[in-house]
Amino acid sequence: MKIGGTIEFRDPNGLLVYQGKGKFAICADKKSNPVIKTVKSVGMFAGGTGITPMLQVIRAIMKDRDDHTVYHLRFANQTEKDLLLRPELEELKNEHSECFKLWYMVDSGPEAWDYSQGFVNEEMIRDHLPPLEEEPLVLMCGPPCMIQYACLPNLDSVGHPKERSFAF
Repeated sequence: MKIGGTIEFRDPNGLLVYQGKGKFAICADKKSNPVIKTVKSVGMFAGGTGITPMLQVIRAIMKDRDDHTVYHLRFANQTEKDLLLRPELEELKNEHSECFKLWYMVDSGPEAWDYSQGFVNEEMIRDHLPPLEEEPLVLMCGPPCMIQYACLPNLDSVGHPKERSFAF
């Protein structure tokens, strides 16, 4: 960011609240009553600083040792060096490997990159999110173009129901 530049912030909107044991209270807008969705698994797409609300949900799930919700985080950024909180995420993955599945996606990665390169597509969704049979909830937070042009259309093309998706 350049001196004198501007930056845009959004505050937490409270439209999604994790209530524990796979139970989410989700509001369509600030005036509506929450709909309760209970799931065994959660798929998460985070782009850049969109990791922030995902990490809050992950920490809420991890607080309760009796919460067996499985969560699949797919974290995207431009390059490997841009992946925020990577050491912390790796530690969580190692400590909670039975329930925390972590996968990175970068626009361009090094030759020896073990994860995905490119944008979210059908193949990534099929290979790295919970299967549709598990009726997962999919959470998304990132740049609007990632959500609108990559996540939502590809979730739709694999048959993921819109009512089981939430974008922060």
